Amino acid sequence: MKFKGIELIGTYKVRCFATWFEVYDVKGNVIYLEDSNGYWSKSEYNEKDYQIYFEESNGSWSKWEYDEKGYVIYHENSKGKIIDERVKELTIEEIEKLLGYKIKIKGERKWIREKILWNI
Repeated sequence: MKFKGIELIGTYKVRCFATWFEVYDVKGNVIYLEDSNGYWSKSEYNEKDYQIYFEESNGSWSKWEYDEKGYVIYHENSKGKIIDERVKELTIEEIEKLLGYKIKIKGERKWIREKILWNI
């Protein structure tokens, strides 16, 4: 069943107040709120109950990504603000392109030697 653009599967709790109501998911997170003036907001959560998306009736929105410890590593909103602290994996060539010059990685070089078996 779809309610206000939200796919509802399972059991949900609805709390009604004098001028607004709220819909909660099975884990107790508010996934939808609407008041008598027409304002509404909806939220989405990941499997760890961290909010990953929020949208309001005025068109504003925000989205988040988290690391394995629950810290925000990415945030973006409808005003164009982006905070990106995700780890980027780059090749040497990509690093050189960003720097604008060639680089050499210092450190110990480890060789893996293959055993060669001779049949004589």
